[in-house]
Amino acid sequence: MGEEAETAAAGESAGDSETPTKNPTLDSVTNQSFSLNDLAPELSSLHDLANRGSWRSILDKVSRARKLSLISTYPHHALTYAAYYVLALTKLRKYDEVLQELSSLDNLDSSQYCYESYPDLYAGRRGSMVPFSLRWIHAQVPIRTGQRQETLDRLYRLLDFVRTKLEEKGSRNLSESVKMWRKRESFVISSIMGIHLSQKEFNVCLDLMKYVIASDDCNPVLLSKLGHIQMLLGDLEGAKKVFGRVEKLSDEVGFGEQLSEVELRNLVNRNKALLYMVAKDYVSAVREYDQCIERDGTDAVAINNKAICLMYLRDLSDSIKVLEVALEEIPTHALNETLVVNLCSMYELAFVNHSDNKTRLSNWIARVAPDDFDASCTRI
Repeated sequence: MGEEAETAAAGESAGDSETPTKNPTLDSVTNQSFSLNDLAPELSSLHDLANRGSWRSILDKVSRARKLSLISTYPHHALTYAAYYVLALTKLRKYDEVLQELSSLDNLDSSQYCYESYPDLYAGRRGSMVPFSLRWIHAQVPIRTGQRQETLDRLYRLLDFVRTKLEEKGSRNLSESVKMWRKRESFVISSIMGIHLSQKEFNVCLDLMKYVIASDDCNPVLLSKLGHIQMLLGDLEGAKKVFGRVEKLSDEVGFGEQLSEVELRNLVNRNKALLYMVAKDYVSAVREYDQCIERDGTDAVAINNKAICLMYLRDLSDSIKVLEVALEEIPTHALNETLVVNLCSMYELAFVNHSDNKTRLSNWIARVAPDDFDASCTRI
């Protein structure tokens, strides 16, 4: 699941945690036939549903809880439920309803969403109680309805908001709060870069990435992204140097805080494999991806790219087998639209009656896929 789900319950102040008194309205329904958790789900329940991709269940639970007035009277609880609700609508591509829900919340910077506006409920607390995910979805929604520039404008304003938070907390502060806001900064920049990349505005992406790395030049994930952008610009030598820095980090510094040792080693191999793919040395690329898969059998990127390399080597039988085995053995990791599109393309190349294979795949997806999976990617 995307990072927006991981931050859905997070307030703007790092480490926010409240233990409000029990909602008295719950007592009035204890003798009814349905469970309280169905009507007023705890946040952990919503988070579990989000991790499983059960977005329709989230909509149902929150809607019923609202209808029966079972959501806590604490303002930050209502906002957190709203965040999950809007996230679920977004995942299900119900963008008109997303806009309606966001409109009902009014201005997210309003004083009504500040802790200090409720001194009796939040004694000594200050700052915004708006979950970060609500701000991110508010920024992202316009592009879903064809308003690319509006989304870019909102994302850049959100980036300014995040950087203001970092300035307030001190750029050299290494607290968990600062680390969280650094992560959010990288996340917003990645969102901005995704839009610019879609328009092949590579130089803008390069400038953004250099800015981020200037304050975090030992982050292997960010360095790898910089290398990928350099490759898109045709700067292969620059990409090799950056990828070399990532490999050096894995040897000298260890895996650090961002990645586990296995994740870092796999990142190094995937970077090498990309350079081999650009050089059309698919045999060497497969070797690098095999090392990744041997370390971590759930590395879906390595699995997908290995299959593509095998396809370029005209070994369609093995490329199809790689993806089919992955879907069967690790569906939670492998089931994504990109991998399914690639598998269907391979079916079209390998079989005259490819529609039979795609139909079987589509039926299987219908049984196991999360609610937000785009079944049209099978192209049936």
